Amino acid sequence: MRPRESELVTEHRTTPEAGAPIIETGGLHKHYGNIRALEDVDLDVRPGVTGLIGANGAGKTTLIRILLGLTRPTAGEVSVFGVPVSQDPAGLRARIGYMPENKCLPLDQTAADFVAYAAELAGIPSAEARRRSSETLFLVGLHEERFRYLGDFSTGMQQRVKLAQSIVHDPELVLLDEPASGLDPTGRERMLRLIARFREFGISVLFSSHILDDIERTCDWVLMLHEGRLIHSAPLDPPTEGSQVSLEVFGDPQPLIADLVSRGVSPSVEGTVITVEGLDTDGFVLVRDALASSGASVRRMGAGLSRLEDVLESATRVRHD
Repeated sequence: MRPRESELVTEHRTTPEAGAPIIETGGLHKHYGNIRALEDVDLDVRPGVTGLIGANGAGKTTLIRILLGLTRPTAGEVSVFGVPVSQDPAGLRARIGYMPENKCLPLDQTAADFVAYAAELAGIPSAEARRRSSETLFLVGLHEERFRYLGDFSTGMQQRVKLAQSIVHDPELVLLDEPASGLDPTGRERMLRLIARFREFGISVLFSSHILDDIERTCDWVLMLHEGRLIHSAPLDPPTEGSQVSLEVFGDPQPLIADLVSRGVSPSVEGTVITVEGLDTDGFVLVRDALASSGASVRRMGAGLSRLEDVLESATRVRHD
């Protein structure tokens, strides 16, 4: 008999108070000699699926390691579930799942043995660990392959095993470091669907990636790191139907915004990026007329562009100007 996915959620899950942050940092710094991996980072992460984006070297992995208590910050405060990480790192890790980016699987073990071992490390008795291993591998689509050696698995299958070991102990929060790394389009799609389903099990997620589209499709909130600094923290609105135009102008965008408002449009503004969406009419025609009327000059404009790409590019440009 196949295990029921609902059994993965225990009766004793501790949920944060409504609206209470699950991750908080204040003035967080991490330096490696002259390298400033994190610089004055203030975070307030609420329950849900949160994306952590930034280029390679932006500080994403360093932040995750600090949250796990595996690396000590140079300065600042960090707490998870309201508990300072320095106060009880081992106790917090029992409530957190972690999927590392790098290859770390013992290739001479079966998937069932490895995931059960991960459950036992979290304090789950052996028989229960075996049951949970089977259930969790079923959830990630590896129930039939659970007795195969990990060395025989494809990259996508190994990524799913890493995901399974991160949730087998029923954590309240999962930290995923580039979970779709190295996957082909089919494997990436399967991974993103699995992450999105964590909401059903009451598991909050901090999802690190440098692929903006993955974050937009999966997350409720986004955090952007650039050269160790937090440059953006905001909710991700669900995609809207209808015409959408995103553009950035040279100089002051306010004349264009005022002209759009006078035409009955309520544009959203992120830094220097203006987005008009959900229109019944042709958005390009409306924006064209507003540009001509306001005298604004376009830096770039397009439809269906990644909103996060717009925000990241404008935010990094502002920092370097």
